[in-house]
This record gives sequence, structure tokens and C-alpha cells, in this order.
Amino acid sequence: MALTSLGVQGADMTVFAGTYTGNGAWGIYSSRFDSRNGSLSPAEIAIEERTNPSFLAIHGNYLYAANENDMGTVTAFSIDGGRLTRLNVVKSDGSGPCHIAVDRTGKWLFVANYQSGTVTSLQIHQDGTLAEPVSFVQQSGSSKDRERQSGPHAHQVVPSPDNKYLLVPDLGADQVFVYRFDAQTGNLTRAGSGALPPGAGPRHLAFSPDAKYVYVVAELTAMIYEFRWNAPNLEALGSVSMLPAGYTGPKSGSEIEVHPNGKFVYASNRGHDSIAIFRLGADGKLQAAGEIPSGGKTPRNFAIDPSGKYLLVANQDSGTVVVFRIDPDTGSLTQTVNHRDIPFAVSLVFSNQYK
Repeated sequence: MALTSLGVQGADMTVFAGTYTGNGAWGIYSSRFDSRNGSLSPAEIAIEERTNPSFLAIHGNYLYAANENDMGTVTAFSIDGGRLTRLNVVKSDGSGPCHIAVDRTGKWLFVANYQSGTVTSLQIHQDGTLAEPVSFVQQSGSSKDRERQSGPHAHQVVPSPDNKYLLVPDLGADQVFVYRFDAQTGNLTRAGSGALPPGAGPRHLAFSPDAKYVYVVAELTAMIYEFRWNAPNLEALGSVSMLPAGYTGPKSGSEIEVHPNGKFVYASNRGHDSIAIFRLGADGKLQAAGEIPSGGKTPRNFAIDPSGKYLLVANQDSGTVVVFRIDPDTGSLTQTVNHRDIPFAVSLVFSNQYK
């Protein structure tokens, strides 16, 4: 999930941004965010990291970064306001780690290794440091896009709300793999799955707040696939396009989030450079409610602030983080004047500590 905000309270928070380093990006950045008015302070470097600390996860006073490169590592940090202190670095047992998530107990970190198509679980010590992986899964499968789907590509790791399962969208296999998770040992065992149409390329997913439904963004088709969660399996309900009717340009679905009130779903289009808005029905089906420009180029990730009032978009190729106000009645988005330059920003998380 794009937003991890355990323990976040009050109006003042710190937003940490992961980046692809080089070409002006130096590591992980931080800004102070005020949920009373949506203001965002100028970004500062929280810590210099040259290893593509792209996707971030946070739990309490600790932050974790997937270092998206061939070496395959994850770094643990302690948080001090808007600054980070490196604790340790461990191998992810795969190449190209692109997503991480902390389990509901705060004792385990999951890693999706995109290039190798592997999934691992790592123990989190009480001091926030990481141990070596304790469970390793090699996914398998391919699909019809010979360039993008010649083999498995684990793209995200999402613990189920009851913490009994781990869901992993695999872009190469056109599957969402489901693993049973043992919170005592960290062990992962294959339990179920959900299939997408050939060539869809599942990237990210999100649960509805009542845990009855799962929504999966397909990167290659820019579609959202609706599923009923019948643990450990996903039962297909239907699909809806993320793009306006008649659009024929490049398409690349990216991020998806369900609003905490359970009424709205948002998804980002990188080719169309927009945020698609949907109303969530009582039957779990999505109804398109329009799109709005993302305020920049290539919205790879976005996050809803813990108050539910604002949505922040990380536009990778324009190097901007833009703040949108959420209408609580309609779910519509209004771009505010609040935005900050963060080169190659690709993920956002909130901390209850502030600068």
C-alpha cells in the first residue's frame, strides 16, 4: 500500500519521499505536512542514499527502504523528526526489490523482488534493525506480453487485514498469489490466488476497509479488476477502465488507494498523467467518477493523509509532490497551491514525528 501511517495523530506530520537516485536525486527526502490546511514545507534531504531507496514503509519510529537495484537490499532507519539515521542493511534474497510492507504486529517486513520474481519475509528486531530473510518464495509463471511477461515479476506485498495472509500481485504471471502467513515464525506458504486476463499485468492492490473486496490495478491495460476476498482466494467480480472513453495514448496503471471512509477509490495513470476517481458501491463494484490531471508527469505513487482530507501525488518524471484536497461528500479532488520539488519522487509515507 502507498500509505503506511501507524500511530499518526495530530495535524503536524513528516512526509518522507523515496526516490530513484542520480540526476539530482540524493536519497530520501522529508517535508512537514499540516493536515489542517494541506501545507507542505520545502523538502530537505533526510539522509543521503545512492541505492535507489524507492519504496518506503514505516512503523512507529522506524522507516524501511527497498533499494531497487540488482544487489537487492533493504535498509532500516530510525526517525528523528525529519531526519533519518541508518541502522543496518540486509539482503532481500532477490534482485530489484520494488515494494515492502510491515505486517500488522510490526515484527515482520515483507519484500517483493521484481526482477527475480521472489518474495521474502524479514524479522524486525525491537530496536528496529532487520534480520536476514527467514522465508523465501520463488514465484513462477508467464503471460502473453513477451517483453514484460516472460517470467514472474512480484510487484507488491500486502498483508491481509487479519494478518493471516500475504497477497502478491505478479505482473509477469497475471496472478495475485496468496500466501498463508505465520506471525510467530514469519513463514510463508502458498494458499490461494486470483487470476487476471492474459496481458493485464497486475501491479498494486488495495483492500476495502471492511476487508470484503480487493481492487487490483493492472499496469499494462490500465484497468482495475474487482475481486471478492474469500480467503485464501480472490473471486472475480468485474473490471473498470482507469482512462476516459476514447483515449488512445500510452497507458500504464500505477497506484491504487481506497479512502478510509470506504466510499471512494483512487488510481493513478502514468501514461495519461492523471488520478482516476471511483465511487465504491455497497456491492463492491466501482463506478467511474472522472479523472483529474496529476499536477505533473508520471504519477507513480500517491498517498492519502491520515486525516482523509488530502491526497499527495508523487510525480516521478516532473519531480513534484502535489497536494489535492478531497471532497468528503463526492470524493472529487481539487489541486491546491501546495506542491514541492522532489527529484524523481516515487513513494510517500507519513510519520507522526515532525520537523
